[in-house]
Amino acid sequence: MSLEAVAKIVLGVGVGLLALGGILFLLAKLGLTDIPGSFVYRGKNLTVYIPIGLMLLVSLLATLFLNIFFRR
Repeated sequence: MSLEAVAKIVLGVGVGLLALGGILFLLAKLGLTDIPGSFVYRGKNLTVYIPIGLMLLVSLLATLFLNIFFRR
C-alpha cells in the first residue's frame, strides 16, 4: 500500500470523526444526551455510565460506512 493511499484513508477517517463529533455536539445542544439503552449507576461516591445504546449505534454506522468504503 502506498503512502498516498494511507494518507487518503487517514484523511477519510479524520473527516468521518469530525462529522461524528459535529453531530454529537448538535445532539447535546438539542438536549438529546440520554440515548435509550444507557446504563447509569449512581452510588454514594461513584457514578458509572455505560452508553450501550450509543456503542451499538456507532458500531452499526461504522460497519455500514466501512463496508461501503472498502467494497470499491
